[in-house]
Amino acid sequence: MTAETEQLRFPIGKYEAPQNITLENIQNWINELEQLPAEFKDAVNLLKAEQLNTPYRPGGWTLLQVVHHVADSHMNSYIRFKLAASEDLPTIKPYFEDRWAEFEDGKTAAVEISLTLLQGLHSRWVLFLRSLKPEDFEKGFIHPEHGKLVLLKEALGMYAWHGKHHLHHILQTKKLQGW
Repeated sequence: MTAETEQLRFPIGKYEAPQNITLENIQNWINELEQLPAEFKDAVNLLKAEQLNTPYRPGGWTLLQVVHHVADSHMNSYIRFKLAASEDLPTIKPYFEDRWAEFEDGKTAAVEISLTLLQGLHSRWVLFLRSLKPEDFEKGFIHPEHGKLVLLKEALGMYAWHGKHHLHHILQTKKLQGW
């Protein structure tokens, strides 16, 4: 992969978990999740349909698909967090995000639908996360694709990164296109 392709795919770099996740990390990530819906709304504000249907990289999703993907992904994550908090090491259900992005709602639904969804979803998710005790972030779920235990504190960092990662796909595309 060329450096240019790498930059287009990972505009903020690949996710790297901290060696030791602190309560400060957890609070910062929750704050980032809280701010994300407004950041997405600002990022796509005033973009026309033609712009929203622009891929963020050759062979990549359109900006519209990116917004719908984040809504899909974060809905799944919210459910995973609630399962982990309420059950003893549940095995979560993975999904084929690439296939979800190709469904009609992922390709053509109005961007406002997923922006509204993200606002409501993140409001609930943040309320839930802030209600957890520090020890609750030591709970986790099993991801069946690799059989690994994922602690909530680890998943939280990954999803805070995930939102920013896709937000920067939009911001980078706007910059490169001169919008």
